[in-house]
Amino acid sequence: MSTPAQSEASAAAEPPVRLDQVEFGYGPKSTLTALSVAIEPAKLTCVVGANGAGKSTLLKLMAGLLAPRQGTVRCFGRDPRRGKRRQLARKLSYLPQQYALAFPFTVAEVVLMGRYALRGPGLLGLERGDDLDAATAAMERCRVAHLADRRFDTVSGGEQRRALLAQAFCQRAEVILLDEPTAALDPAHAIAVFEALVSERDQRGACAVAVTHDLNLAARFADRVLLLDGARLSADGPPAEVLASPAAAEAFSVAMHVGTLPGSQTRFVVPA
Repeated sequence: MSTPAQSEASAAAEPPVRLDQVEFGYGPKSTLTALSVAIEPAKLTCVVGANGAGKSTLLKLMAGLLAPRQGTVRCFGRDPRRGKRRQLARKLSYLPQQYALAFPFTVAEVVLMGRYALRGPGLLGLERGDDLDAATAAMERCRVAHLADRRFDTVSGGEQRRALLAQAFCQRAEVILLDEPTAALDPAHAIAVFEALVSERDQRGACAVAVTHDLNLAARFADRVLLLDGARLSADGPPAEVLASPAAAEAFSVAMHVGTLPGSQTRFVVPA
């Protein structure tokens, strides 16, 4: 029998998210097959691949929104589909591609939803001073503070994405899962999103897993890139190595050249 100290040490050694030999499919055909990956703490991981490669599915499996046909998914050592979602939300946040609201909430109210899991059951959903401070700071970081009193459903798609990112930051989770977080964003705001993820990594030790079609953002900001192709994880490693690999050329049907901008360490990707 393990001692409490041994149990704590084992929990500390466990990666925040781990998938072992996971298989999943929406029909007879498998969307993901024999996928094993461990997400490391304090790292920014980008998931890339062609359309239909299973990127969004992978994120939903990590979040416990889908159950694998075979294999196991563990978040902080536990099955994310078991237990209370509120407890999981204290450690993990998930930003989907699509987000719909049934009521006309303001941008500030949407951001404050990220604090729900952190409030005690006796607070009846009322915001405290630290909740408001966290929401204000998150909105400022995501450049939506000026939209705080606007109805969420009246702002642009890009502004909605930034507000939802602020919600995820307001949650202060250890793991942030993001599905196309820069969709509908202009280049400056897209860069700002990834700079904010890097800041979360450096300041809080949070890890982020971001699905993206923007290979330049992945090359520039990611610590690690996962490449999905043919229902499998076909490459896993540093961005420059993965994106310039034969596996990437096969996945995207075009070879990629990874370079560095003159006078800087900023990487870029172009079809070769």
